[in-house]
This record gives sequence, structure tokens and C-alpha cells, in this order.
Amino acid sequence: MLRFLFLVLSILTVPTLLGCGDSSGLVKVSGTVSVDGKLSDKGGITFIPVDGQSPTAGAEIIDGKYTSMVPLGESKVQIRIPKVVGTRKLYNTPDSPEQEILEEVLPPKYNNQTELILVVEGGSMQKDWDLPSE
Repeated sequence: MLRFLFLVLSILTVPTLLGCGDSSGLVKVSGTVSVDGKLSDKGGITFIPVDGQSPTAGAEIIDGKYTSMVPLGESKVQIRIPKVVGTRKLYNTPDSPEQEILEEVLPPKYNNQTELILVVEGGSMQKDWDLPSE
């Protein structure tokens, strides 16, 4: 009977412990993104763990604000802010719908070749980014 009770308790306890471990390594990071001192209308922010072991996180930037659940530790940060530079027809017909042509506002050192680093520690964090477009 004692073995059976131990087995039941083990089966019930292990999933609970595993579930706690998955979420305990994430921290809520919120903040704003500005370019040349002006809040960005829209864009995206990505957090890529330097250790390569934790999951990548990210969020949409809306009205200059973002919130993401980011793994503990050091992450490279990529920020992308698009701007519309024109439109183009989707088809070569007179009644073709048009698609916006987007261009990145920020230089590569803030996205593809990022130099931005964030060290995420316990608790929630506030991190604002004010970046120059040049």
C-alpha cells in the first residue's frame, strides 16, 4: 500500500514541478521604442538568448509600446521599424490591388547586425529604447 501511495504522489507531483520550471525562467519585459525621440507607430522587437539554450522571444510594437515574456539571462535585441516608401501593383492589370513597399528605418546595428544587449533578471522589467535613425 505504501508503494502504491508513493507512486500516485510521484505521478501527481512530477508534472506540477515540470510546469513550474517552464514558466519560472521567463520575465515580463515592457517598454517603449522611440526613433529620433519620437515613439514608433509600429514595428517589432526580438530577444535572442546569447546562450542559445533558451527560447527566442518577441513582441509587436504598437503605438511605441511593447510587452514580452523574455528568458532570464543575456539576450541580443533586434528592433525593426518599417516605414512606407511607396506602393506597387500586385498584378499587371488596371484594376490590380496595390501593396505597400516598406523600408527599414533603423540601421543594421539595431536589427540584422544588432549591437543591442539586454540582461534580463528576476521580476518584471521596464526597458525603453530611444534609437537614432542614422
